[in-house]
This record gives sequence, structure tokens and C-alpha cells, in this order.
Amino acid sequence: MIFTWLQAALIIFLAGGLAFAAGPLLGSIILAPKYSGGAIGEPYECGLPTHGGSFANFGINYYFYAIVFLAFEVDILYLFPVASWFNHSVGFAPVWKILVFLFVLGLAVVYFQRKGVFEWPRRIQISPRR
Repeated sequence: MIFTWLQAALIIFLAGGLAFAAGPLLGSIILAPKYSGGAIGEPYECGLPTHGGSFANFGINYYFYAIVFLAFEVDILYLFPVASWFNHSVGFAPVWKILVFLFVLGLAVVYFQRKGVFEWPRRIQISPRR
């Protein structure tokens, strides 16, 4: 097998990529301070100490926001291929398709608003410690 400059460049870039990936990981293992006591071992949520015995003591609303965000983010990703092909199209057919797609997304926002998904609770009840 003949070793070419292309193969050398691939090996060099592969080694460089591995160094960029492994460098920060090894640096954090070597340089990071090692603490094992105090509040470092305690779970927390949003910077506040937890109440109760479980690590997952936060409301279900976080999950609702995450799912709605992911749903709309994936829908918006469908617009990128349309936008890249838009200058090759002729007429208003792609414009109408985009408008119908955005109209359906708007209907989804109205549906979620009426269902109360975007409502954040005004008062969070925290049970006292026992």
C-alpha cells in the first residue's frame, strides 16, 4: 500500500480531533479540585436545597415546557430544507405550503394555550420536613 499525503492529512486531523476531545476531559480530571464533603454531595434543584427524600422534587411543568419546546423545534427544522430550495422554485406554491405549515404550528400554539400548558403555577406548595 502506498502512503499518500491525503492519508497523512486524515491521520493528523483524526489525532487533532481526538486531542481536542480528550484534552479538556483529561485537563478537568488532572486540574479540578477534589472535594468530597459538605454540600457538594447533596442534590439541589435550581440552586435551592431540596425538600423531602427524593432527588426529583420539581414540578411536572418543567417537562411540559421541554416537550413543547422539542415539538416546535423539530417542526421548525422542517423549514430549513424548504428555505434552501426556495430560490429554485417557480411560482407561489412553496409560499403557500410554508404558510399552511406555519398556520398549523400557530393552531398548535393556540391549542396549547387553551389547554393551559403555558400557565405557570402562581404558588408552589412545599411540604414541611418531617
